[in-house]
Amino acid sequence: MPTVAAELQPHHQGDSPADEANWWRQAAVYQIYPRSFADSNGDGIGDLPGITAKVPYLKELGVDAVWLSPFYPSALADGGYDVDDYRAVDPKIGTLQDFDGMVAALHAVGIRVIVDIVPNHSSNRHAWFREALAAPKGSRARDRYHFRDGKGMNGELPPSDWVAAFGGPAWSRTPDGQWYLHTFTPEQPDWNWDNPEVRQDFLATLGFWSDRGVDGFRVDVANLLVKDLAEDLPSRAELELMDRDSGTHPLADRDEVHEIYAEWRKVFNEYQPPRFAVAEAWVESPVRRAKYASPEGLGQAFSFDLLVADFDAGQFRRIISANLEQVRLTGSTSTWVFSNHDVARHATRYGLEPLKGRKVKQGTEWVKAGGPRETLDIDGGIRRAKAATQFMLGLPGSAYLYQGEELGLHEVADIPADARQDPSFFRGAEWDGLGRDGCRVPLPWEPDGPSFGFGANGAHLPQPAWFADYAASSQDSDAGSTLAFYRKALALRRLLQAGESMVWIETGNADVLHFARPGGWHVLTNFGTEPVDLPRGEVLLSSVPLNNGRLPGEATAWIRV
Repeated sequence: MPTVAAELQPHHQGDSPADEANWWRQAAVYQIYPRSFADSNGDGIGDLPGITAKVPYLKELGVDAVWLSPFYPSALADGGYDVDDYRAVDPKIGTLQDFDGMVAALHAVGIRVIVDIVPNHSSNRHAWFREALAAPKGSRARDRYHFRDGKGMNGELPPSDWVAAFGGPAWSRTPDGQWYLHTFTPEQPDWNWDNPEVRQDFLATLGFWSDRGVDGFRVDVANLLVKDLAEDLPSRAELELMDRDSGTHPLADRDEVHEIYAEWRKVFNEYQPPRFAVAEAWVESPVRRAKYASPEGLGQAFSFDLLVADFDAGQFRRIISANLEQVRLTGSTSTWVFSNHDVARHATRYGLEPLKGRKVKQGTEWVKAGGPRETLDIDGGIRRAKAATQFMLGLPGSAYLYQGEELGLHEVADIPADARQDPSFFRGAEWDGLGRDGCRVPLPWEPDGPSFGFGANGAHLPQPAWFADYAASSQDSDAGSTLAFYRKALALRRLLQAGESMVWIETGNADVLHFARPGGWHVLTNFGTEPVDLPRGEVLLSSVPLNNGRLPGEATAWIRV
């Protein structure tokens, strides 16, 4: 593979106050699902000391920041997104001292730390919810959540027929006969964000972690916090007909939510550099999404548009152009992501037949069928995933990577029912077929051992035998491995970045996309199957070897002209 020219120097300067405040704008962020990353004590669960031990690996990978999915005390009704205590560490994962040590180790090698904050709901084991259950109707304790009397002669029917995101009713009944709202599982009661105590407690949580050195926050379901629960609740059918693009829907993306994030911004700006936040907000339009990325609010918002797209030049160009136009509304930067803890891995999605407009997540049908390996184009999937990732890493904005994609991991679909953990599987929801466990299987660090090097005594989710071929240690010394490719791409990306603009260059080929970045950096991706000519210049990196100087199909090249 062509090497980077020795004289290539980084364009960024680095240490000025402005650079420090804006580090996130074009950062490469690596998502860690802590329970599945590295297990230091052999209990089968990944932990904070395990992450600390892998800091050299993360440094060599070349990421700018890590984002940690929840590590708080939790019964794991929803993979840690049911939080018992927002200002503590789950004892199975470590201690606050372990957290401080991890942050110090990451900061020592220039890697920043982002943590998940879960503000829509708590765990049903949270101290305030236990207090609410023990308190009478109409009490101050119950006002922190959404408690309602039921319908029917004796309140035996729920207040509405709403369905929770993971299946089943969205209301659960308490021993004294009232009902409480939970958008997700019954173990995740929704907070009442009209309550000032709730607002103040979350401000304290943001300060708590910021004081411990956290650089930013990923805000879970940021669009769902504020709700308008009128006396007469609409039916499920009526909800489906309500406008979700006006800021007035009773349950989602209400305009009032931005008053909350304006309060959060005041806390963020008390620190130097200001703390950063990115919203997970599944909203209806770029204009609505832009509100979360406002500099007066969270500052950045996830775009999941590429995550649900086929490997297709036309789709990619439309999505990228729309997202770049969106950030012009906010002054923020785009976020690009192909895989995370909620979806089938993109190497697998790209190894399956394209959806071609069908209204189902790519990978859902394959996972639901048990993930038969013979129906998956294993090599083609990773080839297309590498091409897409190199294309994405060339774009202006933040690049979000998910643990294990740098190893070329595919989705693990054939997990026995008695080993599954995702509530969407048990509650009958159609979430990528059989739930999200398949992308959360602990990583293979070694080609052998009881858990492929994850820990000394096995892993909390079963790992397939084929993980042996993807172990990090085996790829470490292989210059042609997926891991080596990611390391080269991330190192080169850091050197090439100069400004946040890009310009499309017409190719005359519907299967080929070409754009230029400042400083003479060109990105060209061939989404077709036939080789194409490259523009004149020095090829700095290609996702597959060139074919007589031409770019093969399903491949990306970076060129300096």
